[in-house]
Amino acid sequence: MKKVQVFFIYLISFIFMEFLFKFLLMDHVFAIANINMLLFLIPFSFLLSILTNLSKSEKANFIICLVILGLISVWFSAQYVFRDYFGFYISWGAFGLADQIGTFAGKGVVETLRRLPGIIGLFVPFILTIIFHKHINFRHSKWQKSGIMLILVLITYGIYLLGLNINKNKNYSPYSLYHNFNDINLNVENFGVIDSLIIDTKRTIFGFEAKIDTNIDNPLSGSDTESPKEYGYNILDIDFDSLIANETNSTIKQMHEYFKNDAGTKQNEYTGMFKDKNLILFMAESFNEVAVSPQLTPTLYKLANSGFVFEDFYTPTIFSTIGGEFQELTGLYAQSLDVLSRFRSGKNAFPQGISTKFENENYSTYAYHNNSYTFQDRNKYLPSLGFDNFLACNNGIEKLINCNIWPRSDVEMIEATVSQYVNDDKFMVFYATNSGHSSYDGFNSNQMAKKHKDEFLSFNLPYSERISTYLAAQMELDRALESLIKALDEAGRLEDTVIALVGDHYPYDLRIDEVNEAASYEKDEFVEVNHSKFILWNSEMDTVKVSKVGSQIDVMPTIYNLFGIPYDSRLFIGKDILSTEGGLAIFANKEWVTDKGTYMTRTGKFIPKDGVTVDDDYVNQMIKVVDNKVEMSRKIIMNDYYSKLSL
Repeated sequence: MKKVQVFFIYLISFIFMEFLFKFLLMDHVFAIANINMLLFLIPFSFLLSILTNLSKSEKANFIICLVILGLISVWFSAQYVFRDYFGFYISWGAFGLADQIGTFAGKGVVETLRRLPGIIGLFVPFILTIIFHKHINFRHSKWQKSGIMLILVLITYGIYLLGLNINKNKNYSPYSLYHNFNDINLNVENFGVIDSLIIDTKRTIFGFEAKIDTNIDNPLSGSDTESPKEYGYNILDIDFDSLIANETNSTIKQMHEYFKNDAGTKQNEYTGMFKDKNLILFMAESFNEVAVSPQLTPTLYKLANSGFVFEDFYTPTIFSTIGGEFQELTGLYAQSLDVLSRFRSGKNAFPQGISTKFENENYSTYAYHNNSYTFQDRNKYLPSLGFDNFLACNNGIEKLINCNIWPRSDVEMIEATVSQYVNDDKFMVFYATNSGHSSYDGFNSNQMAKKHKDEFLSFNLPYSERISTYLAAQMELDRALESLIKALDEAGRLEDTVIALVGDHYPYDLRIDEVNEAASYEKDEFVEVNHSKFILWNSEMDTVKVSKVGSQIDVMPTIYNLFGIPYDSRLFIGKDILSTEGGLAIFANKEWVTDKGTYMTRTGKFIPKDGVTVDDDYVNQMIKVVDNKVEMSRKIIMNDYYSKLSL
């Protein structure tokens, strides 16, 4: 019986794994982009077959084949688990988040076991190769045969490159992703796991600059509404003309031109509304609107339904906690893992950082967290934003609260720290909470859920165990806010204090069907699962309902405008939600929501809101706007752009 060539083993194995991977994670297994994936696998399989048959020992070649198939199977499996659990694919930049991913280790076995059937499926080619290896040709290839195969590699790779021109002008076509953009999520879904790994490796080694098209009409540009008062712009005096004339770096020059051409956002009737008031800002772990309940979380319910009520707000889940916190504190989009790694180093300049800005207005500033102070390098990046008073577990707060349980108590953190600032003349405080953190595998898996178990069960709610555990854990955040408001009131500071709160991400430890048990409408797992609340509340203000779309990156500019703090709105990718600028929320895969509707890159379709009609030009222009905002966020961080300006 004639033996099978190694080339066919590789090609069939990779095709099987790629399509199984798509079946496990995606709702569009068969798409035209698969042509490019298949065209790449042919030269890749030829190249590996050359490497596999280099040795004169058939046994050695067999071992080489197993190592290759084994490593690729592991990579597929890791991508499967991470995408299905965390919501993002792994790239080389992920190693910069090793500690955050490390917290997954305790749950990693459980999450891996839950996906064991899929993982076994991805290892089927590896297993079958072991079983039937005697029927595979592992003999040493003579140089003539290797030479022919190398020619085939070059020819088939050339065909692959030509194949990228299929639907070349379509938004996010394989051609544009290969030449113009850098997005690991879109790469995996369009090129497949293997090709996206090669692309990511090449770009990591040699670098890559995404292209920006600034020749567009921005559909979000603010309109001049009729008003008895003419408002100025939230911009600073930056001489971009001189910066452009004196800049030799083409990337920095392009950035100067981009920001010069942005008019910025106008001030409005709310500008300075909170001037000289105190601010307490929260990034709430896994907080989502499904946790807001008049029964379970009455304080959250009160705050979310009074003050400023943002009715169409999102907390895009991009790279877990660090992504959400980065977006909230910088007003930039968490475009890639290398951006977050650079941010975590604390080496970037942030002259518009929230603590710095408030200190310039004579505020005392503080930051607190009830997890380790070094986790995700908060001890490095918080000082870069101006926070010199940062207290967390292992650098002082463990003397005040119990840091030996998981998750830790938000009530304890509030009660232990409020006295440190409540009597200051003016204060700005940032809290990163922990009580809402997973695990949600039953009340006993989560100390905060266990703490509130009896009270939760007394309501006899018709929820399954895991969503019940999540909701019970969020009750601790509610009680912490209740305690904070009481302490502020007793100190006579409540009237002069603003409380702001957003979540870092939705509770991705829950399945979408579990989230929907407590949702007021059926959410999808890509966009609407991120729909949430932005609490912005002062006890003395009237309720103001805001229907405009907003997201985490809009938090900083909105706060600065309300507090009358001088800032340059052009230098934030997010915008003041209360301005006339159109609303926008950007998600992973560059999907987006505006006041007119939702665009899904995975289907290439725009879904307008009820009663809204748009033309193709609107969608095409918005896609370019999103591309520019995403890429400019990356360039700001990777080029330490703010250090180039005199602010």
